[in-house]
Amino acid sequence: MKYQETLNWMFSQLPMYQRQGKTAFKEDLSNTVLLANHLKNPENKFKTVHVAGTNGKGSTSHMLASVLQEAGYKVGLYTSPHLKDFRERIKINGVEASKQFVMGFIKRNKTFLESNNLSFFEMTVGMAFDYFAKQEVDVAIVEVGLGGRLDSTNIIIPEVSVITNIGLDHTQFLGNTLEAIAAEKGGIIKADIPVIIGETHKETAPVFKALAKKYNAEITFADKEETKVYESDLIGSYQSKNMKTVIQAIKSLGAKGFDVPELHLKNGFSKVIENTGLLGRWQILSKQPLVVCDTAHNKEGLYYTMKQLEQEQYERLHIVFGVVSDKDLNSIFQLLPKNAIYYFCKPDIPRGMEALELQNKFKVYDYKGDVYDSVNEAYVSAKKSAKKDDVIYIGGSTFVVAEVV
Repeated sequence: MKYQETLNWMFSQLPMYQRQGKTAFKEDLSNTVLLANHLKNPENKFKTVHVAGTNGKGSTSHMLASVLQEAGYKVGLYTSPHLKDFRERIKINGVEASKQFVMGFIKRNKTFLESNNLSFFEMTVGMAFDYFAKQEVDVAIVEVGLGGRLDSTNIIIPEVSVITNIGLDHTQFLGNTLEAIAAEKGGIIKADIPVIIGETHKETAPVFKALAKKYNAEITFADKEETKVYESDLIGSYQSKNMKTVIQAIKSLGAKGFDVPELHLKNGFSKVIENTGLLGRWQILSKQPLVVCDTAHNKEGLYYTMKQLEQEQYERLHIVFGVVSDKDLNSIFQLLPKNAIYYFCKPDIPRGMEALELQNKFKVYDYKGDVYDSVNEAYVSAKKSAKKDDVIYIGGSTFVVAEVV
């Protein structure tokens, strides 16, 4: 199979959660363990940092990778979902895995993957770990896909565990209270492995403290620590929280023998995009008019991006907006500005909410906007309507952003 044929085959297996939703959620790690054993347990051949959380885990993972790269380490980076190309999920020092490796991995293991009904995400995790082991990385930053306790990445024993924050997202899988979700994400806490918590909340702190005590894991709440502020090429006031989390994670790694002088910390923060190729975090696509996209898609994430949007000066605000069908819109309506022209669209995935349905839900709350047949059509219309002193914001879903970057 050629590269695209290989991807098509992978996508057609037990479905990827991001596209299909609940039907792709697995109830245990048995398949992942089976695959790891088949691959001779590559996850044991390199050091790792495990990163979970409702928001910010992608930015935090990329910041960590950038800092460690600046310090001279060979750094694997596993993240999800991808925006443009599948290989964005698997990188070493910012360079994506080759198409040849992706094709070769599937070719070598296809019979095993089929006979054991491996899901898209399970085989992708195995592929990443196999790649990092073969390439002999010094350390890999491994981002959780969904939750923590039952996530396919949760077979690693990391140097440090990181949980950025907790919000009410994916409640159909993780529970409908902050405490329940914290318990699921806290499932990455391991015996005698330090854990960094990005944000302290009265509902979730006791859950994390109890898990840390149970597993004798040293726990640090990053937002309670005094840290120096560094400049970053990741724009957005919300990145300061992620930065504090990264600083504490680097301190913890220092106790494990990683040498990261302050100069490399500073350079790592200032060159995240250059070093890792991160896309879609307050990404500026053009200046006149200002066009910004961001992958924030839930209450906590949108709270910070809307605060950032309020700081922009403009004549009129245009918002290209689409969501997935299981999105709890009631939780985000109060965050979204009403003094904007909305361009409602459906991301091009089976889970996407129909644009007309989205418009009708927004109409109830007196938002104004038209329906478009595609994300691209909505974006083109916004660009035609916008004057040079206007602002266009594109978001609501990772998949909306993926279609414009």
